[in-house]
Order: sequence, then C-alpha cells, then structure tokens
Amino acid sequence: LREINLGRMEASQFFTFLFFLFRSYDPIRKISRQHNELNKAFAATRDIWNILDQNEVLVEKQNAIELEPLRDKIELRNVSFSYKPHGKKVIDKVSLVIPKGKTVALVGESGSGKSSLTRLIQRLYDPTEGVILWDGIDLKEAKIDSLRKQIALVTQETILFNDTIRYNISYGKPDATDEEIEEAARIAYAHDFIKAMPRGYDSPVGERGQFLSGGQRQRIAIARAILKDASVLILDEATSALDAESEYYVQKALANLMQGKTCIVIAHRLSTVRQADMIVVMEKGRIVEIGTHEQLLAKNGVYRRLYDLQFVHEEI
Repeated sequence: LREINLGRMEASQFFTFLFFLFRSYDPIRKISRQHNELNKAFAATRDIWNILDQNEVLVEKQNAIELEPLRDKIELRNVSFSYKPHGKKVIDKVSLVIPKGKTVALVGESGSGKSSLTRLIQRLYDPTEGVILWDGIDLKEAKIDSLRKQIALVTQETILFNDTIRYNISYGKPDATDEEIEEAARIAYAHDFIKAMPRGYDSPVGERGQFLSGGQRQRIAIARAILKDASVLILDEATSALDAESEYYVQKALANLMQGKTCIVIAHRLSTVRQADMIVVMEKGRIVEIGTHEQLLAKNGVYRRLYDLQFVHEEI
C-alpha cells in the first residue's frame, strides 16, 4: 500500500502480486512437508545401514541340533552383550533361570536391557560373553530355524501384512485348516469382530493393519501365536496404548494364550505383572532384584520405587 501511495506501483500490480502469492502458498507448503518427510527417510536409512554395518551374520554350525519344545528351562549364564564391538554393554553379566511353564516378568526403566535380553533368547544376536542354554543346549549349537519355531512373539507394534485376516493368522502355520484358524481366533476373542466384517476371514487388513483398531490388531497377533502353539512366549508391552475395552479383551486373550506356556513378559506398567511367578528387575543392563510382587515390595528397593512412582502417577 505504501508503494501505491508513493506512485511506484499500480493497484492492479499489487492485486496481481497478492493473487500469485496466495496461489504459491499451497505448493510451498507441500514442498516443506516433503522436505520433512525426506529428512525422516534419510534418518531411517542411516539407522538401517548402521544396523547392517554393526550386525554380524549369525552362523549356524554344521550338524546343528534340532531343538525340541522346552522341557526343563532356559538358562543364561554370565551373559553380556553390546550392539557395537567394544561398545557399551547393554547386558552386563546376567545369570537367570527361566523354568518351563512359569511366567517371568522383566521390568525396569527404558534402556535397562529388557528387550535386548529377549532378542538374545531368540538368537537375533549372540552374546558377547557367556552362554544361553535351552534344556542344556547352547543356542549356538542349535538350528536357528528350530529355535524360532519354538518361540511366539506378541509386541506392542503388531506386525500385520497387507493381506487377509486369514493369511495373517495362519502366517506362523501356513498349512493350518480353516477350522484351526477359526478356533485360534475364538480363543483370542477375535472371531466375533472378524465375522462381523463384510468378508469375514477374507477381509483385508490394509497396510500394517490400518483397517483394524489397535485392540483388533493385537487379538489377530494373539490368534497367530495360539495357532503356532510355540512352547515359549515373549510378550513385549503387549497391552500398551490400548483403551480400556480393548485392553480387557486383549488381557483375556493373553490369559488363554499363556496357559501351560513358558512366558517372558516385558512391561512398563507394573500392574500387569503382579501375578508373574518371578519378577526380574533390570537396571543399566544388570539384574538388581528378583522375586514375586509381594517379596519385591517388601524389599523397598528399585521395584518398590518404580511401583510407587507409577501408583502416584495413576492416582494423579
């Protein structure tokens, strides 16, 4: 307006400028958004290459042993681990016995080593030091595929494929019959919502299960684990980020899944592990306390501190 008043710009020129300014706003905003997405993609690519650079290929020995379903125990003897050679230990001199048929809960603050410990048990990595035994057999002596067949995993981030519900449930057992798939879904409290969908078990779930709610995705994952019928279950934050109704059904499904199994449970919410046979408290890669819920509360140690903090937070 100042330029118009001074006679250095015509009114028509000013309105033409405004017109093109407004027309360019949306493309500029889109370019800015793409720039942010590209930065995220580059960061993710760096992470992938770092993992590929850091991880050694796991070697399976000739005449490796075919593992049977767990009969006695999983044992960790003086296990240490770091993701980088000569790097910081994320697991530090851990010794632990997980008896068959028991539920063992791993608790501790983020970064304490809980998830890393379960990755070692799945032999996604080998320990830097120490040994992990499956019924007395060193995991390094076992066939990797036979170990993975004996372990079912249910995590907070449910992995579903862009296919049908039937395919996703049967992923761990491709030769499963329709009757077996539906029975697994019933046990997981998933059958009713599946049958209510337009195409039932042949309904697509979408990319990463986007057509399903969080609770529905979790129950599909639990049905998959039930169908696989592995002897060991690893539950990693399986009920996190669910609303009350979804958590109710997921908890019921998990109770069915865990019957008669050896269970390793990772949870930040200590209210979900009160009934565990054994609670293992981790801090900076080490085990600092072991016991039942009542025993650990009575110790007034790390577990008690974590429990009190959560209790106060929930009250607030």
